[in-house]
Amino acid sequence: MKRITKKTYLDWYENMFFWRKFEDKLAQVYIEQKVRGFLHLYNGQEAILAGALHAMDLTKDRMITAYRNHVQPIGMGVDPKRVMAELYGKSTGTSQGFGGSMHIFSKEHRFYGGHGIVGGQIPLGAGLAFADKYFKRDSVTLTFLGDGATRQGSLHETLNLAMLWKLPVVFCVENNGYAMGTSVERTASHTEIWKLGLGYEMPCKPVDGMKPETVANELDEAIQRARRGEGPTFLEIRTYRYRGHSMSDAQQYRTKEELSEKQKEDPIKYVRDLITKKKYATEKQLNDIDQRVKILVNECEKFAEESPYPEKSLMYDIVYEQENYPFLSHKL
Repeated sequence: MKRITKKTYLDWYENMFFWRKFEDKLAQVYIEQKVRGFLHLYNGQEAILAGALHAMDLTKDRMITAYRNHVQPIGMGVDPKRVMAELYGKSTGTSQGFGGSMHIFSKEHRFYGGHGIVGGQIPLGAGLAFADKYFKRDSVTLTFLGDGATRQGSLHETLNLAMLWKLPVVFCVENNGYAMGTSVERTASHTEIWKLGLGYEMPCKPVDGMKPETVANELDEAIQRARRGEGPTFLEIRTYRYRGHSMSDAQQYRTKEELSEKQKEDPIKYVRDLITKKKYATEKQLNDIDQRVKILVNECEKFAEESPYPEKSLMYDIVYEQENYPFLSHKL
């Protein structure tokens, strides 16, 4: 794995702070009804993505996840302006505005979604890994899922085949404690999600998801195992989300005291404090980073605001391959 250096921590801080402020801006414009539909935010879970990106080889490895998926493609190299535009439903978005919040996608940057069906991405992640093994490509797929998706049958079918075929895939459960509003304790008779891997004799363990270096080290081990042809790993990465399941979530399932206590473990604050303690940067240099981030977020908002909506005719062009499809009766 690449060494974790002073530059690593400074990059982690700038990236995670940007991801947080990018989504804070999304929350703001959602209230203004400029972004519609559901909006699931990643606040609090940023250390997982930061650590994962450090462990991955971004020239060949792949990532697939569920619907809390705005900042992952940015980390993989997608222009954040295009991500913001996609959420606005604009033609300059990653899917010309037709994917929206839950379906960010970029084959160019090896980010394969963005999937709204709970657990739907799990067999797809194994499928990507199967293709890499079949074509003898030296790539690994990170398949992310939430704690709620571990109760889906698709997970267990996929774990069985992934282990049987020794697929180069790492299953990363982002356990933030709540499946929508249902705690882990209420969804199964066990709370140690990582132990599900034991039933398939798959390497598995719990991981502290609030520290990027811990995530990076554990994922590096799993990725290298997969790259050597030794098969998959199942990791329960324990984290916490500071916002609701979606913007419409009243969060009646947890107390303000619980949230306040968990915010003491904020991964962004953790990295900033470490930078200060080790004298990797001065307070002024950190404030300069904060200012750069705020400027970039504003540029993303401006780009999305000023971009045009897609032409209505495009809705039919992207659904029907046959140009003279005989069963259309619409009038544009």
